[in-house]
Amino acid sequence: MRRLLTVSVTLAALLTAWVLGATPALAYPPTPPSASTALTQLNSLTVKTEGTTSGYSRDLFPHWHTVSGTCDTRDQVLKRDGTGVTVDSNCEPTGGQWYSVYDAIWVTDDSTIDIDHIVPLAEAWKSGANTWTTAKREEFANNLTIAQLIAVSASSNRSKGDRDPASWKPTNTSVHCIYAREWIWVKYTYKLSLQSTEKTALNSMLAAC
Repeated sequence: MRRLLTVSVTLAALLTAWVLGATPALAYPPTPPSASTALTQLNSLTVKTEGTTSGYSRDLFPHWHTVSGTCDTRDQVLKRDGTGVTVDSNCEPTGGQWYSVYDAIWVTDDSTIDIDHIVPLAEAWKSGANTWTTAKREEFANNLTIAQLIAVSASSNRSKGDRDPASWKPTNTSVHCIYAREWIWVKYTYKLSLQSTEKTALNSMLAAC
């Protein structure tokens, strides 16, 4: 009983750390800038009418590429975001569990985990990535240095699709603050534009901080 209580308290502390934006003991996506910095970044972004998906294809954003040995970007995120993850010689998970922050559920089957691009590839295309080189789009699709990739349940990721915060937010409202900060960080890093409804939604989510 004491061991179970200790495990429960530890997991609760880790999840609280992620929600508050602190650096957790488990390696979730890099912690985004503070809410105040995010607001400054948001206000520096260009607001304009969103482009179209004309000419868009996921193949124009090559992913997943090799990160180390037999591990590609997807494998790396699964190892980073999971608890007790074990892998085989091909870097495929053989065990572990993942906490999907979008819908606040634990997942133990990696086949039901998606690696979400915080700012979806199609959204990036409509916001300026259509003018990038393939090399830059590949960097964007595999970037592990900012909070652009996260392991979440396949159902929550597919519910999101390529929608921005004006039309989709995590059902787990406790992560709205950090989700907004992550979204802004990605757009600011790549100087992507945003539409007015998107900015309004992000401002509202930052207020939750």
